[in-house]
Parts: sequence; structure tokens; C-alpha cells
Amino acid sequence: MTPDNAAALHHDAKAMSRPLAIEARGLVKSFDGTRAVDGVDLSVPEGAIYGVLGPNGAGKTTTLRMLLGIIDPDEGIRRVFGHDRPHDIGRLIGYLPEERGLYPAMKAIEAIAFMGALRGLSLAEGRKRGMELLERHQLLHAAERTIKQLSKGMAQTVQLLGTLVHRPRLVVLDEPFSGLDAINQGKLEGMIRNLAEDGVTVIFSTHVIHHAERLCEGVAIIAGGKVPYAGSVETARDRIPAQVRLETRARDGAWTAALPDDARREGDFFYFSLPETGVEPLLRQLIEGDAGILSLSIERAGLHDAFVAIAGEAAARQLEADAQGARS
Repeated sequence: MTPDNAAALHHDAKAMSRPLAIEARGLVKSFDGTRAVDGVDLSVPEGAIYGVLGPNGAGKTTTLRMLLGIIDPDEGIRRVFGHDRPHDIGRLIGYLPEERGLYPAMKAIEAIAFMGALRGLSLAEGRKRGMELLERHQLLHAAERTIKQLSKGMAQTVQLLGTLVHRPRLVVLDEPFSGLDAINQGKLEGMIRNLAEDGVTVIFSTHVIHHAERLCEGVAIIAGGKVPYAGSVETARDRIPAQVRLETRARDGAWTAALPDDARREGDFFYFSLPETGVEPLLRQLIEGDAGILSLSIERAGLHDAFVAIAGEAAARQLEADAQGARS
């Protein structure tokens, strides 16, 4: 076992020792005879940032709606903070659906207060907290503007603040980065990190891998309504051996016999999987064989490579097409 693998297993064990915010076992949901979700299992520890990653139509939104109790599964169980009926603890949950929807003629501060009222706050308390949130996020100047007067990014931020105004312990975001420019995506990433630092559990769906890779402690990969992988990002990446890139002064020699069987030459470099024994024994053989090492680097697989290995090329192509469509 490599040090990276050992660290990933330790990370998974530590995560699973925490209480669960969300637990789902064998969730199944069909529409018109077609299974949109087919046996989904999820475990999300409290305080985690957790991503549900997959192409459009994979079952992400249906899964989130079942977890929240918006729709009931045909089979399986789901628990939120140990409760079988998520609606009973609705005040602990904030939900931003994929379909954005605010009243265009409503002022930003009133929209936030209204969303807070839906979760049990008085309108006065919602306005007070809403002004604090707008000030914290440099939007106080927009408080009295109507939603239709705001930019798309500002309107989406207002809706997100309305999702947070009642101070939930669990925040569920369905494709929150969709339609945002790079600046607003960066701001949203910062907000998600801040929530987790305050102990809030955040679960979001996305078809953009780099958001999940940068933010998430754990991910569930969904393809065709199934979850072929759910666990830490680190463990997903470690499913693919780290790759070694080696440049030598000598082009050939007896030392090449020491290279792993999967070694291939591309131009001036050799590429091969990191041996299970590590790179040190190989280095000794290369030095003794006068290979003349010019450079050596070890590159871990990214989450994209892991997604391809886990979900398949077709799902990865669809994921990339969805991401390009969201950017265009």
C-alpha cells in the first residue's frame, strides 16, 4: 500500500466516524415505468462538503429531492439527521433548486425575508438577518432593488442568501454553479467553504468536475441512475495509480530493464505507473545503470480520470458536453 492510499483510507475511516447528516440506502424511483434512480446508497458526514457528480439526466436532482422529502422513493430509506421524515426538520435544511425562481417585482431584502418566513422566521427577523447577509456579501446596495433590476449573478446570490437566512444545519444546492460567470463561481465556492467552516453540511450536485475536486471531501458519482462510487475524493483518485514522468540523458541501455512493464516513451520522456514499492528502488537501479536522470515527477490522477475509470467513457463525454453547454 502506498502512503497516498494509506492516507486516503485513514481519511475515509475518520469521516465515517462522524455522525451522519444524510444516510440513504437502496433508493429507487421510477417515472412512467423508467427507473430514474436505481439503488442509490449515500452517507454524508456532518460538516462535510459533498458533491453529487454526474451528467444531466443521471438522476442527481431526483436523488436530492428524495433526500429532502420533496418526493418519496419507491424503495429504500433516507434519513436526514436521523429522521425518516425530512419535512419534520425542514427548519434545519436550506434548499436551492436547479430551477431558480424569485418574484421579479419583489425587492431583494423582501425576497430573503419571505424565504426565511417559509422556514419559520418572522418577516422582521428575516429582514434583519437579510440585511446582515447582504452587507457581509457586499450587496447591501441592492437591498431595495427589485429582482428584475439585478444581474443574473446577483439575483442568484440573493436566492442563495434566502436559502441560508434561517441558519440551516444542512444546505442542499442543485447545480448551484450553472449560469454563473467565473467571478461569481469563485464567490460561491468561498461561501460554501465558509459554511463548512461553521459546521454546516453542504451537499451539491454538479456536472463540472473541477468544482467537486476543489471543494469536496466526498463525492457520489451517478451514472444511469446508479452510484458506482461513493466515498472520498482522495480514494476515487487513488483508484488509478500515480503516473511517473522520467527524463534521462541516456536514450537506451541495460537500465531500461528496471522500468515497469507499462513504461512507454513519448519524445524525451518515459511514462509509467508508480510501482507499489515506491520510486526509490527504481532510482537506485537507474543511477547504478548510468541512465543520467534529468528530471522525475510523480503525478496523481485527477478526479476526471477517476470519473472515466469509474463511470465509463460515455458518461465522461456527456459530462464534458454538459459542462461546455453550461459555459456557452
